Amino acid sequence: MPSTKPDTRRVAADIANGYCKMSAKGIETLSSLLQPIAVAKGERLLDEGQVCSSMYYVERGMVRQFYYKGNRDVTEHFSYEGRIVICIESFILQEPSRLMVEALEPSMLYGIPHDRLHRLMEVDAEIEHFYRKVLEHALISSQEHADSQRFENASERYLRLLRNKPAIVLRAPLAYVASFLQMTPETLSRVRSAHVD
Repeated sequence: MPSTKPDTRRVAADIANGYCKMSAKGIETLSSLLQPIAVAKGERLLDEGQVCSSMYYVERGMVRQFYYKGNRDVTEHFSYEGRIVICIESFILQEPSRLMVEALEPSMLYGIPHDRLHRLMEVDAEIEHFYRKVLEHALISSQEHADSQRFENASERYLRLLRNKPAIVLRAPLAYVASFLQMTPETLSRVRSAHVD
C-alpha cells in the first residue's frame, strides 16, 4: 500500500525555490521544521487575540488575512499556492494578533513553528538567510499594496491586481477582493465591467 506521509523534503525544496537558494543540507533542515495541516474551507488558522506561533506555506488552496474595523470585515492579504502567510507583528513579537487567518478553499498548508525556527536560526546560517528572505518578501509585498492604495485610483488598483496576482481575482469572493482593494463591491463590479474585452 503506498505511503500517504507528506513529502516534506519536496515541499521544502518548493519553498526554498520561491524565496532563496538553499543547499541540499539546508533543504533537509527546512523540511525537518515543516508540520502538515489540512484546513477546511471557512476554517480559521488564527483568531484575533491568539499568538501567531507558526508561519504557513500554502501548498494547495487559498487563505486570507483579515480584521474587523467597526462592523466591517477588511481583507488585508491573500496567500495561495507557493506563498507563505505570516502575521508579522504577532509572529515576531509572539504577542496576540489583531489579524485573523481563514481558508477560502480546502487547503493544504505546512506550518513552520516560531520557536523551532528561531532555535535553528541560532546555529544555521542558511535557515537564518531563508527567514530574512521571507520577511523581506512580506514587507515588500505589504509596501507595494500600501503604495497602490495611496497613489492609484480604483481602476489602476484592480488592473495591478489582475496583472500581478490574477489567482485572487479568479478565485476569491468578490466582496473580499473589493475589501482588499479598498472599494465597494459595486465599484469593483463597475471597474471589472469596464475592462472586460
